[in-house]
Amino acid sequence: MPTNSDIPRTRAPRLRKPDATDGAAIWELVKECKPLDENSMYCNLVQADHFRDTCVVAELDGDVVGWISGHMIPDQNALFVWQVAVSEKARGLGLGKKMLLDLIERDVCDDATLLQTTITRDNAASWALFRSFARHIGGNLTDEPHFTRDLHFEGRHATEHMVSITLPREGDLKRAA
Repeated sequence: MPTNSDIPRTRAPRLRKPDATDGAAIWELVKECKPLDENSMYCNLVQADHFRDTCVVAELDGDVVGWISGHMIPDQNALFVWQVAVSEKARGLGLGKKMLLDLIERDVCDDATLLQTTITRDNAASWALFRSFARHIGGNLTDEPHFTRDLHFEGRHATEHMVSITLPREGDLKRAA
């Protein structure tokens, strides 16, 4: 079985907006990417259809190997990233950061001054991704408890910390890259 070190590093996944036909492949990818919460296939289908402008799919050799679900928070200048999933086949390519960069460059995100996401304290991979992304764009990263274990999850889920990253003004990102 090939490992991610067997993938030639000259190939780059193609990033694009999802469509409804991607729902099943996205659902399968999320299931493979522990500790992500598994939503229903229907949820991923709706995300790919209704929120396609603020979601990203990465394809490699026709397979979905990356996914970001997100949305603009109503009445705020904030882009909320719900999930980032990268297949084991595409790990080590910097794909998570590439998808985030692709997303914040989209016209629909022009008014966003913040990127927000929630992360549990034990999700080291997510913390590393978002800290690296913040450094890359020159953004300030802050966090605070948001959805708490006892108040919101009735003790069944770890506290989710709201991570906020200031986004560069239009044009600043191109200079930083």
